Order: sequence, then structure tokens, then C-alpha cells
Amino acid sequence: MLGRDLTKMKFDKSPNYHKVKNLLYMQYGDLKWRDEMETLDELIFTVLTQNTSDINAEKAFKNLKSRYINWDEIAKSTDEKLERIIRIGGLGKQKSIRIKKILKEIYLRTGGYNLSILKDMTFNEVKEWLITLPGVGPKTAAVVMSFALKLPAFPVDTHIHRISKRLGYINKNTSAEKAHEIMEKIILPEDRFDFHILLITHGRKICKANNPKCSICPLTSYCPSVAI
Repeated sequence: MLGRDLTKMKFDKSPNYHKVKNLLYMQYGDLKWRDEMETLDELIFTVLTQNTSDINAEKAFKNLKSRYINWDEIAKSTDEKLERIIRIGGLGKQKSIRIKKILKEIYLRTGGYNLSILKDMTFNEVKEWLITLPGVGPKTAAVVMSFALKLPAFPVDTHIHRISKRLGYINKNTSAEKAHEIMEKIILPEDRFDFHILLITHGRKICKANNPKCSICPLTSYCPSVAI
């Protein structure tokens, strides 16, 4: 377990992320993530993952794709029907409304549901385009940029937010939204995707929110959160 109260700690120096990345590679090896999605699929799937597990989000997304012919049909669906279809992902009412608003805005901007226009934009242009969609924040935008568009964004989910605090990359008061900007400045563009996957894996397997397995963690010598 953690040897100190994280809420009272001061982080004066954080470990070099290259060292952390190499240790995590040694622990987990090359990790294969889920199959690549089309950009709009990735966006809507990421909305479905909000405040739920990936497993439940995958089930909700599978229901969505199997019950509707195309995005236009989803956009024109009743809120009640869409909520029922994605209910297994949690927060069905809120997410059904959010998804329809996103699709409506995309149609207004593009005249359809093809997001290939993003491939001709700069990194900052894509980020701005995405985060100005209704209900799309920095994390959702970064996931779409990283996974679907292969841009060097660094999504900060709950696992990465927690580990970044424990390692001292961000302080205890740093929001997840602010953490995106900080972590992107720390990590070189070519390392962001792999480091993202490694940190998520580490958060799920060892550096858990409750009762982290510090005794078997490969990062203990660099982690200021562990009692010496």
C-alpha cells in the first residue's frame, strides 16, 4: 500500500519518463490494443466509454451498430430508442442526447458524417474542431486524435491521471483536463501513444486506485509516493 498520504505530498521532482517507459516495457512488453476504428466510430465509442468500463462500452457500441443502418438513422432516432439500445453502457439518457447533438453538429459542419476532412488539418486545428463539438472534452478529443488519426495527442484517463500524480508529473490539484497539456509537454510526440498504453495497463494491473501493489511495482525506485 502507499506509504504516504498523497493529498498532503509535495512533488518537487518527477522521474524521467524515458526510464519509466523502459521499465514498463520490461514489465509488459509490446502491447496490442483494440482494433483500429474509423474516426467517427472512435468518437462515438469514446463517448460511450465515459464513466463506464470498456467492456460495457463495447457492448453498447455493438448494439448501436447492429440496430441502426447508418449514422443518419441514429441522428434521427428518438432519444428513447437510442437510450434503450445503449443502456448497457450506463448513463444511457445523457449519452443518447450527447451522441445526437454531436452527429447534428458534424452534419452541420460537413454536410454528412465523413470526418476525412480532419486528416488535412494541423494538430491544433483537429483538437479545436473536436473539443468544440457538444460534450467532447480534451480526453475524448485526444483519444480520437491518437487512436483514429495517429496524431501525437496524449489522452489522460483516470488511470493515467492517478499515476501521473503519484509519480509527480502533475500535482494533487491538477485536473485531468489540465493534465493533458502538461503531459504532452513532458513526453516526446513519438512516445505518447506507447506511453499512454503502458500507463493504462500499469494502472489496471498494479498501480490501482485502492490498494496499489507497490511491492511488485517496477517503478518503486522512482516513485515519490512509496515510503522508503
